[in-house]
Amino acid sequence: MAASRDAEIWKDVQTYYGQVLKKSADLRTNTCVTAARYYGCGLVIPECLESCWILDLGSGSGRDCYALSQLVGEKGHVTGIDMTKSQVEVAKNYVKYHMEKYGFQASNVTFIHGYIEKLGEAGIKNESYDIVISNCVINLVPDKQQVLQEVYRVLKYGGELYFSDVYANLELPEEIRKHKVLWGECLGGALYWKDLAILAQKIGFCPPRLVTANLITIQNKELERVVGDCRFVSATFRLFKLPKTGPAKRCQVIYNGGITGHEKELVFDANFTFKEGDLVEVDEETAAILKNSRFAQDFLINPVGERLPSTGNCSALESKAIITDPFKLAEESHDTKSRCPPGIAGGCCDTKKSC
Repeated sequence: MAASRDAEIWKDVQTYYGQVLKKSADLRTNTCVTAARYYGCGLVIPECLESCWILDLGSGSGRDCYALSQLVGEKGHVTGIDMTKSQVEVAKNYVKYHMEKYGFQASNVTFIHGYIEKLGEAGIKNESYDIVISNCVINLVPDKQQVLQEVYRVLKYGGELYFSDVYANLELPEEIRKHKVLWGECLGGALYWKDLAILAQKIGFCPPRLVTANLITIQNKELERVVGDCRFVSATFRLFKLPKTGPAKRCQVIYNGGITGHEKELVFDANFTFKEGDLVEVDEETAAILKNSRFAQDFLINPVGERLPSTGNCSALESKAIITDPFKLAEESHDTKSRCPPGIAGGCCDTKKSC
């Protein structure tokens, strides 16, 4: 029965994105952003991409892939995989155009037809990518654990899944989960947001790091009735795959400003913004990520107590709950800047004190 249900959902999603949706006016909610054959619920372009190998899950017409191909450069590579053949064919039509536009001698983009929960069947090997991205696609897949397991398999150690998706404020009832339009609008398959951390831990990822979040509104009376008290949010998270090492320690770090496009500051997530030259105390988990990922070359890192040479401000980390709730972030984000004075390192001004 489960396999039959999954096949039915795949078919419905392919029909919705391949035939039903043609323009923004066809959407019933503000979940997706559209431009021609582009659909997504957030920006999935992380930092520090030069020479990286990136896999885009549910690449659609290839817009994110082509943007990323310029950023990774000729030594990097971007692979897009999508289960809708018509979308893959649209994406392939622009390979030569972008190669010439970017001045590359050879294309660094590949598009393949396949299912994101079956990456092995599509020929994607173990530990072959530095970064996996996904823009509002994982919610469309019934077996989200299988998707995350496949992502973990194909990521190199130190790599990350950087993805935007839709989350619910509770476990969705059957009426919503079986509603074809709500599935197509990325709501029917939304994961209860707390379940993401459970799945991540089960598979081996570090705890999810919340980056951004926005509340979703529904512009359709019939769908509002079906949804009832359920609320939805689009959120961007980072999931890192780190090597198995000993217990991490709190550290003091200084960002050296070496990441192109982020020389003055690096907004790492909703909790940490690193300004160039500032000394910042970070928790054990953040220290482990900075040490064991592609960001290591861009930070000076020492255990707490061993002073680092700093030319900027200094901030210590107080004991405080890290922001993990995307609904809370979405509701508070509009006034974050007004609450945090300039020069404060970190996502919230009340989490730091003078060193």
